[in-house]
Amino acid sequence: MQAILAVTIPFFALVLCGWLAAWRGVLPDSAIPGLNAFVLYFALPCMLFRFGMNTPLLELLNPALLAVYVVCALLMVFAAIAFSLSDRVHLKDAAFGALVAAFPNTGFMGVPLLVALLGPAAAGPMICTILVDLFLTTSLCIALAQVHDAAGQGARVALLRALRGALSNPLPWSIAAGALFSVAGIQLSGPPEVVVRMLADAASPVALFTIGAVLCRAGRHAHTRTPVALYLPVALMKLFLHPLLAFALMAGAVALGAPLTGFQVMVVTLTAALPSASNVAMLAERYGADNGRVTRIIMSSTVLAFASFSLLAWAFGVQPRA
Repeated sequence: MQAILAVTIPFFALVLCGWLAAWRGVLPDSAIPGLNAFVLYFALPCMLFRFGMNTPLLELLNPALLAVYVVCALLMVFAAIAFSLSDRVHLKDAAFGALVAAFPNTGFMGVPLLVALLGPAAAGPMICTILVDLFLTTSLCIALAQVHDAAGQGARVALLRALRGALSNPLPWSIAAGALFSVAGIQLSGPPEVVVRMLADAASPVALFTIGAVLCRAGRHAHTRTPVALYLPVALMKLFLHPLLAFALMAGAVALGAPLTGFQVMVVTLTAALPSASNVAMLAERYGADNGRVTRIIMSSTVLAFASFSLLAWAFGVQPRA
């Protein structure tokens, strides 16, 4: 456990540093979008490009893993909606709650954290989950959130907008570019390689710092105050039900003969155990959902994940690289 904590404590400490910087005004709210843009459009794409370039194509697009994770994502979305729907939580808010219950913070936190714990081989399975969450989970939840708008027209418009948003997101394109370089056997060298490496090396610390800053800003700008009973159970679903479901489905697929390894089962389970994706708070605000509830789910899952994720990694017998 000590070796695992030696990895996880710095990661969560950087999130706390970002939160404190925004809370104390050292990092003004106006600077946070720029910090987020640097991570999303420069640093993180370079990191994923490097992993895509150095990972076999069938690990980046593993059909069996993709199929299992699609089922996992769909079950989590509908379970979270069914649990949340009530007189106080309508479909729009339930759908965004389901999005944070089913969408781990894989890009900003998960890839650097699991690579630090398990080595570069963990990147392939995580990239599969990123693609599912960007294209399926997000699009489905946004469409469900808009299902009552304009007699059903809103859902179709929202779905198309969400798909366009996924296609305009630089992360899948950086993965695709890396995969293309891998298939073609091309390796960067000289100044281009140095630039990509420098940006990729900046991804982890800046992304973690940004998570904390984004959560602090979202908490200040939340439109509503949310009772604990409306957000904490969803955060617990994210941290406990999601990894349990992922493990059960992956293990079941292996028992049925799917070509999945124990390492892939562990990586996907740990990915599902990550806290909720922080950028969903901004999506909820954009679509007029209860961003107060969404922000509190994300913050609760991020705080509690330090213990729950570390314990799960210890239960798997993870031995971090020296």
